[in-house]
Amino acid sequence: MIDEDAIGDRFRALAPEFDERRRRLWAAAEARCAGYGGIAAVARATGISPDTIGRGVKELERGGTLDGSRVRRPGAGRKRLSAGDPTLLEDLERLVGDDARGDPEQPLRWTAKSVRKLAAGLGELGHQVHFTSIAGLLRSLGYSMQANRKTKEGASHPDRDAQFRHINATVKAALDAGQPAISVDTKKKELVGDFKAVGRELRPKGDPIPVRTHDFPDKQLGKAIPYGILDIKANQGFVSVGITNDTAQFSVASIRAWWEQLGRDRYRDTSSLTITADCGGSNSYRTRLWKTELQGLADETGLAISVCHFPPGTSKWNKIEHRLFSYISKNWRGKPLVSHAVIINLIAATTTTTGLEVHARLDQSAYPKGITVSDAELATVNLEGAAFHPEWNYTISPRSGT
Repeated sequence: MIDEDAIGDRFRALAPEFDERRRRLWAAAEARCAGYGGIAAVARATGISPDTIGRGVKELERGGTLDGSRVRRPGAGRKRLSAGDPTLLEDLERLVGDDARGDPEQPLRWTAKSVRKLAAGLGELGHQVHFTSIAGLLRSLGYSMQANRKTKEGASHPDRDAQFRHINATVKAALDAGQPAISVDTKKKELVGDFKAVGRELRPKGDPIPVRTHDFPDKQLGKAIPYGILDIKANQGFVSVGITNDTAQFSVASIRAWWEQLGRDRYRDTSSLTITADCGGSNSYRTRLWKTELQGLADETGLAISVCHFPPGTSKWNKIEHRLFSYISKNWRGKPLVSHAVIINLIAATTTTTGLEVHARLDQSAYPKGITVSDAELATVNLEGAAFHPEWNYTISPRSGT
């Protein structure tokens, strides 16, 4: 009995190291060792043509006639397509180029550039080429499959670099004085349930975790809204997972929870708190509720809260993105977030070689949308803007008598 599975496993392990001739001779050697029916068995296991294996058997019997530097005899093998069709590569490169899609003069127009459609497009231009040959031609031209890369940040504010320097100086001054400085933001909302998770993890072969085929939200399980606080000096993360809405009330409640559970004990003698945040979202500098809620926190804690917002289009520069959120995403890659408890445990289990420690809590409070803050309420906020971009940089101090 010929073990075709074993032959197939050996072939897949060695194939990347073989050129055409070595592949042929290896298959012939396997066929000879297998005995009667060996050529057919090796062909089924490897996908190599029986005729090719037969030629390899004859080469083995002859002892080989090629020198070590050649794969084929001089002049052997099929001629390149471009040899008989001199304009083929030029037309292919024109079809696959960046300016081809949407060009009314091109055969593909608005279609995606698959090898089958490229072959059809070349056919309309008078070329005879099978789609299986397109991939090799593209490789010879230096093309490969490419995903989009997030590098463009949109319009750049003229004071972008100056604001970065201001944030740097403000945070450095706070840390040098032993005062807390935190980076805050909301991580991407997640569906709770047995949904397909981004990424892969090690599992027994052929035993993937079964998940739902559609990502429709589960009405009972709902969603998870992780709001993170990164203590920059302590390299410690705190994530409050909400279940209703990402609002300014939820943001400040998360900061309050961090202060009560971690910050107050670590910074016993502090009189101020510095926060770096994005310019949009629930902690937007334009949101009135964000400022009135911070005023309430300042009154409760006695802290003067200084806020520095990153300029528009620069949220990825916020330290929490690459020092906390990225590691949480790595830790739960490939794991379906089947419950809020699983989410909390995965977040809290996140660590790094640099000593990151993460705490997590579930916030089941309701945070309604649409709360309006009147001009009179906003006027009660004890806010002082900085000399440089006061809309981005300001301090909210406790009101007298609180």
